[in-house]
Formats: sequence, C-alpha cells, structure tokens
Amino acid sequence: MIYLVAKNKNRRGCFAFKTQSGTHIASIKRQLYKEIGSKGIQIVTVSRPTAFGEYAPYNFVQSESEFVNKAKELTK
Repeated sequence: MIYLVAKNKNRRGCFAFKTQSGTHIASIKRQLYKEIGSKGIQIVTVSRPTAFGEYAPYNFVQSESEFVNKAKELTK
C-alpha cells in the first residue's frame, strides 16, 4: 500500500488517499499536474505517512475522486 498525497507548499497539512501502487497512480498524478499546473501544489506518493512529518497533519480521504477534488481545491 502507498499513499497519494496532495499538499499546498504554502499551507500546513495535506490530503492523502491510501491505494495500491502502479501505473494508474502515475496517470492520476500526470492528469492533476496537467489540470492544476505548478501552482505551488505537490503531488507525491509516500509509503508511510509517519515517516514524512513535513506533510502533517494528514487529512485522509476515502476515494480517488474525493482526493482529486481536494487536490484541485488546494489551488484556491
């Protein structure tokens, strides 16, 4: 399992979605970057949220679509 993480570099905290690794995750990241550009948003994958305190606090979402929507909202 991995976590797909979206973080606004200028704000505290992030949104995270627990999922399986694979090419599908890479396509989600590419699509998000295509839509939101480089507006100070990081889209990364991490294996253990506790090891990456710089993204804390983590706000876990339950679905891929919710993650995509929350990542887009970070640009506002």
